Amino acid sequence: MKNYENLKKHFVKISRFNHLASICSWDQAAMMPAGGNAARSEAMAELALHVHDLQNKTELVDWYAGAESEDLSAEQKASLVEMKRVWEDDKIIPAELVEAKSLANSKCEHAWRTQRGENDWAGFLGNFTEVVNLSQQEAKIRAEHAGSSAYDAMLSLYEPGTTTASLDALFADVKTWLPDMVMEISEKQKSEALIKFGSDFPIDAQKKLGLKAMDLLGFDFEHGRLDVSVHPFCGGVPTDVRITTRYDESEFVSAMMGVIHETGHACYEQGLPQHLAGLPAGMARSMGIHESQSLFFEMQVGRSQEFLGLMSPMLSDLFAETNAGAFGADNLAKAYTRVKPGHIRVDADEATYPAHIILRYEIERDLMNGVIEAKDVPELWAQKMQEYLGVDTKGNYKDGCIQDIHWTMGAFGYFPSYTLGAMYAAQFKAAMLKSVDVNAAINAGDLSPIFDWLRTNIWQKASIFSTDDLVTQATGETLNAAYFKAHLQARYL
Repeated sequence: MKNYENLKKHFVKISRFNHLASICSWDQAAMMPAGGNAARSEAMAELALHVHDLQNKTELVDWYAGAESEDLSAEQKASLVEMKRVWEDDKIIPAELVEAKSLANSKCEHAWRTQRGENDWAGFLGNFTEVVNLSQQEAKIRAEHAGSSAYDAMLSLYEPGTTTASLDALFADVKTWLPDMVMEISEKQKSEALIKFGSDFPIDAQKKLGLKAMDLLGFDFEHGRLDVSVHPFCGGVPTDVRITTRYDESEFVSAMMGVIHETGHACYEQGLPQHLAGLPAGMARSMGIHESQSLFFEMQVGRSQEFLGLMSPMLSDLFAETNAGAFGADNLAKAYTRVKPGHIRVDADEATYPAHIILRYEIERDLMNGVIEAKDVPELWAQKMQEYLGVDTKGNYKDGCIQDIHWTMGAFGYFPSYTLGAMYAAQFKAAMLKSVDVNAAINAGDLSPIFDWLRTNIWQKASIFSTDDLVTQATGETLNAAYFKAHLQARYL
């Protein structure tokens, strides 16, 4: 197996450089002083070029050809398929485009941190136009190579095997029942009395709360940490997972749920098979599966009355000055399942959340396919927010089309992963219930049966199987959005 072993060693080498890039990216978002951005961006572009050169070594062609005729195990064959997929994705992009994209993305993301707070669409558009232009160039190259649409080519980077046609059909169905469901839930909740939490939640206490939640959810602090950034995210590598959140002293809900969400990502990373570390087959299957884990933690577990019952005494202890009874399990459950259309995606309830994703998907799809231009985004955003959620965003860019970090980094094709993840999470929960008493485990404060199921059926399988095969093995069928609809009906109606 000389050729396979050569490929394996080569990908492990590449993974070590990607390790450095990931930690540098986390530092750029969480710790780096603003004045360091130009030099850091250049260093990261140089690192991206080096990884690109490694993926274009001439001997790789012979190694792949030779490995395909070697006597490999089933797992090694799957690993070879993933190596080849990643190799083909990387090698078709010219080095000069890799460098230009890295620099443009860093510039746009760094400036966005200030521009968002200043509601500066005009300033943002200057950098964003270049990011879109370079991403369109990449999409065209990938589309020609794959024989697909431009957006499908970008989508495959995050959701291998998923197409615009399948998403259009999936989201069209959601739009037939979601608006009425949101109205029905909102009407039902009008009669539910809710004790308000107050508005004084010191950051130090919120951080303690987040760390307690992470510990309860099985986060390994020997291989990860919690920090602060403008936009919550999970970065780093499986042996050194970096998650971030952001705090608002007037409320604690968004930071707490943000931490729980990112902990789901982190536990997936920490649970990946160590014997495949450094290889594409040892990485997360897709961003939809990745988001299924964060949304399983946040929505299926974190917003359940059982889990909020565990958090109740912690909240009462940390925020003793708030209104009496506000942190009772019943009141917490009402607060954490409140459905109300709003501006901000990361703060959205799980019923209105898909609408936030569908409008982003429709805009980025048309951007990559050349149907619209970057300058058209605010008007389209305002139209779709009004149509899908009844929310006015005209002139409000910071709470509208520049609220997210994804497009600043050229991550066109990522957004559908969130709603796909919510659907997978509901399907995994339904399958899990056949062998695990989820509510009893949470009530007991021992969530290990839940983690054991996820570890066996999702985490340890990494990218050995296709997304459809992974989901079928775990649940008995491919993605079935009916589980998500049933989950919302059961929780809210």
